Amino acid sequence: MKSAQQIAAANPHALTIQPLAIDLYCGLGGWAEGFLAERYRVVGFDIERRPYPGLLVLQDVLTLHGSQFRDAAVIVASPPCQAYSYRAMPWKRAKALPPPSNELFDACFRIQREASEATGHHIPMVVENVKGAQPWVGRAAWHYGSYYLWGDVPALMPVVMRAQKFNPDGTGHPQGSWFKVADSKNRGARKNSGGSWFAVGSPGQKELGQNPVHEGAKNGNDWFGSGENCSLQRRQSSRSDSRKAASALIAKIPFGLSQWIAKVYKPESQKEEKGQGKETVGVVPLT
Repeated sequence: MKSAQQIAAANPHALTIQPLAIDLYCGLGGWAEGFLAERYRVVGFDIERRPYPGLLVLQDVLTLHGSQFRDAAVIVASPPCQAYSYRAMPWKRAKALPPPSNELFDACFRIQREASEATGHHIPMVVENVKGAQPWVGRAAWHYGSYYLWGDVPALMPVVMRAQKFNPDGTGHPQGSWFKVADSKNRGARKNSGGSWFAVGSPGQKELGQNPVHEGAKNGNDWFGSGENCSLQRRQSSRSDSRKAASALIAKIPFGLSQWIAKVYKPESQKEEKGQGKETVGVVPLT
């Protein structure tokens, strides 16, 4: 069986001086984009072919042996989260389910252990998943927004910038509302008699000052209907290609997170000299 270094060498754009990153359950390549920006060679493993910026290998992660990755500088992984996410929902049906299998999650640490044993030194690994995984796999070391991290999470991580709401007059949201009809200069404003903030109806509705009349329909049909009478969203199976694509996009690792991990674990010999081309990134210590 070929090592990851041999596989990566088949990439015509790979350079021998570049450190190697292994991307397990690679999806759309959120991890890969940050590592490629830091001039790593990236080999991703998944069971479905999707647009991927690195070298994609279609292989079940469960069949991998860590000794293949003895040449890796770092391993990252984003095992499927659906089982954990569903059990975190406030539904009786979700709460009644048996514990989820941790096989895909645990495989990451098995591969890391085997890779480290094969090379004779510790190879760092960062595993990403959802908050709902914590009751089943243990508390995360840190989280970047809704992206929870386990493994060799650096002690210093980038600050997650949160959007600030502002009123139309430029004042902070806590003093008023998103809407001009109830902004901070006109506090006390109320909805119109029909209950609409905007005092407008649906397109073509002549009578204003009341809620739009939709008759409980979405996309021209009823959300709770069946057959041809149900909405377009409900006509899409949870196993449809479009639904899978949407889920993969939602799960994609943010560039800021992947690039930071890449910077932290880049071998010293590959790092630029101090003060040359380095970016300033805000960091906060782990608590």
